Amino acid sequence: MPAPVTLPRLSWGDPASARRALLIHGLGSTGALMWRFGVALADAAWRADAVDLRGHGTAPRALDYRLSAYAADVEATRPEHGGPWDLVVGHSLGGAAAIAAAAEHHGWTRRLVLVDPAIRPTAKDLEIVRASQEGSFADPSEAAVRTAHPHWHEHDIELKSLSARQASRWAVEQTSEQNTPWDVTDAAARLAVPTHILGSDPDVYSIFWGDRLDRLRSANPAIGYSFVSGAGHSPHRDAPEATMTEFLRILAA
Repeated sequence: MPAPVTLPRLSWGDPASARRALLIHGLGSTGALMWRFGVALADAAWRADAVDLRGHGTAPRALDYRLSAYAADVEATRPEHGGPWDLVVGHSLGGAAAIAAAAEHHGWTRRLVLVDPAIRPTAKDLEIVRASQEGSFADPSEAAVRTAHPHWHEHDIELKSLSARQASRWAVEQTSEQNTPWDVTDAAARLAVPTHILGSDPDVYSIFWGDRLDRLRSANPAIGYSFVSGAGHSPHRDAPEATMTEFLRILAA
């Protein structure tokens, strides 16, 4: 596995909490944009730490943007007092990195929740991602984000604008270039910890559903699945109340 870099963190909740969660964002984003999960977990008496992935936010820049490099970074990220995470929540790219890390290092986390994870994007998915990222870099202003997502919370508008200004455009582009094919299906089939995919609505847009999802769940029946109606690829921003309700239901199951 590639040499890891040390990822910066943001935290929610009591540092003395016995339950520890790691939050991992998606491509072109930052740890701060996982704030909905951080708040929900803190209110449920968890301690939650969110990281900026390499090349994103204030994290170190590097040359290697393979999924294995992202996985090495998050696997090297541990609770302050050591031991495994009780929960890892990964969105999109963060979900793929979490899968790769958990499949290879069984003592890293006790549980996974994967939010519309980028397990095996199609060529169409990758083109949608490329166009979205190009648009974000072309105009990273809050006004542009608000126009594109008028129903988002003001925190998400502010932080999405900031994430586009902080991220390395080269790193984001290389993440697609260096992962051809982009596929962690085999790793997901080997997951030995309780795992739940919290998807977005396929009728809006989901990056992982249909036959790909069905084949994965046949290969690993322990993987649960549910989705948030009316939400796109970032359900925690598109439909936050419904997403947090479903997220807390998953944790209580």
